[in-house]
Amino acid sequence: MTLVALWTKDSFAGGVHPPERKSLAAEMPVEVLPTPAEVRIALLQHLGAPCEPTRKPREEVSLGDVVGQAGGFVSAPVHASIAGAVAKAAMATLPNGRHVPVIPIKAAEEQPLTGRALWDELYGGSWLDEQLDGREPGEIAEAAQGAGLVGLGGAAFPTHVKLARNEAKPIHTLLVNGCECEPYLTADYRLMVEAPEPVVAGALLGRRAIGARSVEICVEDNKPRAIERLREAVAGTDVRVRVVKTKYPQGGEKQLISAVLRTEVPLGGLPLDVGIVVMNVGTAAALAGAVLRGKPLTHRIISVSGAGIRQPKNLLVPLGASYGDLIEYCGGLSEDASRIVSGGPMMGFTLADLGSPVTKGTSGVTVLTESEIQQKEQTACVRCGRCAVVCPMRLVPAKLAQAVRADNIELLDSYHVDACMECGCCAFACPAGIPLVQLIRIGKVKKK
Repeated sequence: MTLVALWTKDSFAGGVHPPERKSLAAEMPVEVLPTPAEVRIALLQHLGAPCEPTRKPREEVSLGDVVGQAGGFVSAPVHASIAGAVAKAAMATLPNGRHVPVIPIKAAEEQPLTGRALWDELYGGSWLDEQLDGREPGEIAEAAQGAGLVGLGGAAFPTHVKLARNEAKPIHTLLVNGCECEPYLTADYRLMVEAPEPVVAGALLGRRAIGARSVEICVEDNKPRAIERLREAVAGTDVRVRVVKTKYPQGGEKQLISAVLRTEVPLGGLPLDVGIVVMNVGTAAALAGAVLRGKPLTHRIISVSGAGIRQPKNLLVPLGASYGDLIEYCGGLSEDASRIVSGGPMMGFTLADLGSPVTKGTSGVTVLTESEIQQKEQTACVRCGRCAVVCPMRLVPAKLAQAVRADNIELLDSYHVDACMECGCCAFACPAGIPLVQLIRIGKVKKK
């Protein structure tokens, strides 16, 4: 285990170096998941207000049709990810424990786009041409809103809200986040390698929308092929590819801002407060598709990796497909598979139901074996301070855990529990095996 405490060039204070284990899927080109028999489109797969259904049972829908209308400004519509017939509305439990309404769609026999044709429609061809020059800022934000774009790095914050200009808080820099610091996950990496042009086009469109002076695409130094492909794609533009140190959680918004711009976002504040917007590379590519090709967000790239999956892959998946669909396509589970995680092992949620639908925020599926989990036996806190040393938010997780166990809400407030990003650095570093992240999550619920 390596612990990092001090700020260094192109990095941030705190953080850890968990085993990367990206080699399992890093060299696997993206494959298009065959159309499943059914998808279930969740009406809440973003931060903000849930969607209102717009389709009735037995109604026929085409790929890209709106099936759920945004419930407010901080919301995002959802679209049919396959052609087919709407079934009776149902409920589903997402990996994070939320019970949400879903719109089931039974697949039609004939699908308009499948396989390589679907990939080419979403990511192929030329992107960096004169079409970018005449786009108005409001038009770009409206296209993002209509397409249902959200942050694809995991936060799922509606993109159009970030792109809306705020004259009181002008933006000077757009950072496009290609760090993908979670162990195992390689979806963003494959996008940058296989389709860097829509990433760059989306970065330029994003900058135009928010009025930023500069834009930098940020990639960790453990991804030399992605860096090379992006540098080829930005040639002839003023977009800069910025290489940062490999360290977890380098992909966190505030950590990336600190590493690249040496700027600190105030506790409880947003990047907007210091004139910065951060956008994931997948979101940038989706923005280019929405603005330049009129494509709503119906699919996303997902990594399926870990020693517990027989054939690790990177897949282009229709939203609403089940986790079971992905695992089956990847050859199923190995005999020693022990835990299935939605996302990566640091911030992901243990998956209890393979029938759960993937959403806009699903970046990966990690299947771990018993040897990969290596759980520590829990003991009493030894007051070593390692959790505070590695915390990228400069909190003291051990004190937060103590406040949770004591049901002391005032202490939770005074220790800034809401500032915790639940990155898992503290639990990774804790020699006592205390489930610090789980306790902090409980504390946040108790505060409400």
